Amino acid sequence: MDLGSPYAWLKDMNEEDRGKYLARIINACAMFIESGSIEYADNALEYLAHIASPYGDAMQRVATYVSEGLAFQVLKNLKGVPKALSLPKTLSTSEELLVKNLFFQFYPFLKIAYVISSHAIAEAMKGEEVIHVIDLSASEAAQWIYLMQRLKEQQKKPLLLKITAIHEKKEVLEQMALHLGVEAQKFNFHLQFNAIVSSLENLDLESLPVEKGEPLAISSVLQLHSLLATDDSMSSCRNPPSESMNQSTFKEVLGKKKINQSSGSSLLSFPICASSPKMEGFLNGLRKLQPRLVVITEQESNVNGSSLTERVDKALDFYGALFKCLESTFLGTAVERIMLERTLLGDEIKNIVACEGVERKERHEKLETWIPRLELAGFGRETIRYDWMMQAKKELQGYGNGYKLLQENKCLFVCWNDKPLFSVSAWKVY
Repeated sequence: MDLGSPYAWLKDMNEEDRGKYLARIINACAMFIESGSIEYADNALEYLAHIASPYGDAMQRVATYVSEGLAFQVLKNLKGVPKALSLPKTLSTSEELLVKNLFFQFYPFLKIAYVISSHAIAEAMKGEEVIHVIDLSASEAAQWIYLMQRLKEQQKKPLLLKITAIHEKKEVLEQMALHLGVEAQKFNFHLQFNAIVSSLENLDLESLPVEKGEPLAISSVLQLHSLLATDDSMSSCRNPPSESMNQSTFKEVLGKKKINQSSGSSLLSFPICASSPKMEGFLNGLRKLQPRLVVITEQESNVNGSSLTERVDKALDFYGALFKCLESTFLGTAVERIMLERTLLGDEIKNIVACEGVERKERHEKLETWIPRLELAGFGRETIRYDWMMQAKKELQGYGNGYKLLQENKCLFVCWNDKPLFSVSAWKVY
């Protein structure tokens, strides 16, 4: 961080106050963009460039990627911006697998989801000799290794495990199939792996190799929200802010060096979710498959608001917590942490802030919004059992004392210091 004049006073600011100051600049920048005050937005970004840092504290690191997304919003207001600057950039297969493995390794969220899923699916399939699971977010073999372990505990004879895995990249599915093939032999399972190369958006549910009446379970991990991407126009997220963005406001917001400690961040209330024909059609298609169980893991966040200011505010709240808990419990190298934050979490932040319409795939919504959506599609909640939670709790060992599990409304939340960050819910057709 450049602390030369006129930023030397930041040396005397503690981390909490500096975080509040950063949030104030970022929110002001978003309001400038929405009001069309591009010159002021550019000035705000210049401030951010001196304070944000991928090597600083959690808020400085989050601010780095939020400011990159805001910078792209500024560029879109100028003429002649080349298409080469379009976001997001596509990761190579090796990069994708690497950063997802880092996320799995250094956060407990996926481990918790996999333990709960394996227990729920095994319970729903008890006594069956043939089990079919559909993985809507295939890339990680660990989820189904957890299931094999659980099934082995309750099955005394070999069974046929059918896994239908969906992913856009053939190479990812091939590596997953090889890994699971080795593990299935260890557990003495017959494995049938069906690789479906497709995005979730283009997936033809009716063409999946599902036999009528067979015991079927479906898993979706951090994937369903991508179906909420719509053709919303740029104008729909450009509502003018309530406060006039003039030069005096700019100086007042950005030039304020002392932070009011008692003032909390004013988070906008999340609007009632608009209907999504794509999502409704997909959920109805899942119901027609008549699964015994559907297990869904999603971010407990609400960054799918209509305005840029609202999305920025919610992204700061959610990813700020994610960066802080990683900072508190991280046991890897600095290179690994930066790679995870820049390549996975940073790209998600930039997609939320910079992209609109169908390009904005990271449209996280809270469970309170998913519940009525799934119920309208004909699904009913199944209780996440206490003994499953106790098994999942073991996965938190080694991650420090900040992580907690909370059961509410039959569902499970993985929390950091009482802040829910991810939800796991199980559903049956009724």
